[in-house]
Amino acid sequence: MPQTIAPRVRSLVLLLLAVVGALLAGAAPASAHAALTGSDPQQGAVVDKAPAQVSLTFSETVSLSDDALRVLDPKGGRVDTGEPTGTGGATYSVKLKPGLPDGTYTVSYQVVSADSHPVAGAFTFSVGAPSETTVTVSGETSDGGVVGLLYDLGRYASYAGFIVLVGGAAFVLACWPRGAGVRAVQRLVVSGWLALTAATLGLLLLRGSYTTSGKFADVFDLDLLGQVLQTKTGAALVSRLLLLAAAALFISVLFGAFARRVEGEGEQDRKETRDLAFGLAVGGVVVAAGLAASWAMAEHASTGIQPGIAMPVDVAHLLAVAAWLGGLGALLVALYRAPVETPLGTTVVRRFSQVAFGSVVALVATGIYQSWRQVGSWSALTGTRYGQLLCVKVGLVLLLLGVAWISRRWTARLADTVNVAVEERGERVEVRVGSAGAERRAERAGTAEGAGEKGDSVKKGASSSSSSSASFSSSDADPDPERAAQLARQRAAVDTARQKRERDADPNRYGLRRSVLAEAGVAVVLLAVTTALTSTEPGRTEEEAKAATAASSSTSTTGTVTLDIPFDTGGEDGKGVVRVDLDPARAGANEMHVYVTRPNGRAFDVPEVKVAFTLESQDIGPLPVVPDHITTGHWSASGVQIPMAGEWKIAVTVRTSDIDQVTVDKNAQIG
Repeated sequence: MPQTIAPRVRSLVLLLLAVVGALLAGAAPASAHAALTGSDPQQGAVVDKAPAQVSLTFSETVSLSDDALRVLDPKGGRVDTGEPTGTGGATYSVKLKPGLPDGTYTVSYQVVSADSHPVAGAFTFSVGAPSETTVTVSGETSDGGVVGLLYDLGRYASYAGFIVLVGGAAFVLACWPRGAGVRAVQRLVVSGWLALTAATLGLLLLRGSYTTSGKFADVFDLDLLGQVLQTKTGAALVSRLLLLAAAALFISVLFGAFARRVEGEGEQDRKETRDLAFGLAVGGVVVAAGLAASWAMAEHASTGIQPGIAMPVDVAHLLAVAAWLGGLGALLVALYRAPVETPLGTTVVRRFSQVAFGSVVALVATGIYQSWRQVGSWSALTGTRYGQLLCVKVGLVLLLLGVAWISRRWTARLADTVNVAVEERGERVEVRVGSAGAERRAERAGTAEGAGEKGDSVKKGASSSSSSSASFSSSDADPDPERAAQLARQRAAVDTARQKRERDADPNRYGLRRSVLAEAGVAVVLLAVTTALTSTEPGRTEEEAKAATAASSSTSTTGTVTLDIPFDTGGEDGKGVVRVDLDPARAGANEMHVYVTRPNGRAFDVPEVKVAFTLESQDIGPLPVVPDHITTGHWSASGVQIPMAGEWKIAVTVRTSDIDQVTVDKNAQIG
């Protein structure tokens, strides 16, 4: 009884550990994108005079091209000069032309974060007063469009190719050495190599356009390709191609010399076969680890906190995924396509179960660490889009593990069925050999009459057999080579159809097919969610960016709130516009300037102007302020106290004569 319960307990523990790891782990392909955390001037700010430069601060260091930072005037002309430069830490600046006129300016940035992902955006600031602008900032960044879609497809094709290549080869070496001679398994591993190679070449060509213009016409730009080769990502892709050349040599030995030695090995060749298998295992691990490192050293593991620990952990995570999922793919292909004369035994299934168990344990350990780096807190898990998508993915992973557990049960039953069939065929062969020996002994020990009758029967049988054999030989010896080839194809088709009928008639194989189809359906949805995750800013980075932005806003002294409010007192010459400037527009002391102009823009010297601040959400105010008259159309007040941040209503009372006055108001976010 304990022996029966033990496998079930181990399976349950495995399932629970995998679920916990999936709950805590972030998506492996997801990266910690850089985020803009501050700027000088700030977004939406109105400054009195034009700045000499524009500075941007990101959540991590980024890579800049010549056109990474651009500043455009209201008509769309560039006013930045020179190349952008780093000014320390993660802050970068670009100088502006001197003597810029008043108006609204647009800052556009397009950089590459340390984890190789492009980050783009734009914001505006105004000099003197806001104005209309003809600049339109597209919401589509360089990582969108056709190039972005192709790049994402290439990235996932490379992951899939790596998993199939490494997992399939590991399955052959660790679980089923005779599978090296099975054509279906060979095609699976080679297809993984081809997919990874083609995807890597595609990513190398797409990289330049992906991180800059996003235009498909720039994919074959040799200048961009040269720039890509000088980056960390370009070096990683080239290294991956070199390792794939070594992987091609490994595959040729595995399915060539090793397969022939396993099929024809005798007692004296076993040691040499074991030595060759050991050499292939060592070489394969080195090549596989190198391929995994080409991702770890160029993407999210190489940046952020503890990169020295994160990169080896990422390599182990990728190898564990490949051993589990790639090995499962090889096992299923073998069960569906392996020839009858090369059946899978329970030993092979048991070996793969051990490999899969160890892989999932490694996934849990590495996934917990990765989740801490990517999410960082429970609030990020539930309060950010990345965390919410991750929760959806957890549910899908849980469902996938449940279906995989069912598939594992069908696989074990099918393996047992195959073993029983092999044993039955062996018993039938033994029975036939024994019957033939008994007949020969009876023939020698029989009476002369029985011997004579037996002799006649043998002669007739021999004559019939000879005739049949002659007919078959004549068919085989057909002088027409086309006819012989046609007969060979027919015999192969008949044999294939017979094997297919045998497989389809097995209820265990039918159950496995249904469960695998369900796994594929869940995997398609899971891939869609994972795709969304890779383009979403991780929870840790999003929360850190929000905190940095808030801190920058609370300590900045360059922020200004400007309100333009038209008024009409109803009397003669009673129309105009009142402008209120509040600097730095945060809780505490502020400086206020009020400008009153006529509809034609000329200064309007009115008898009186009063201002009041009200925070209706907190039932504060109105707080009256009477500014001092400075000059024609200009009033000012210093030390205006704003008790707390919030959306304040700013009411301005303008009197144009002894009896004509009006109060107008507008809301503004202060602090």
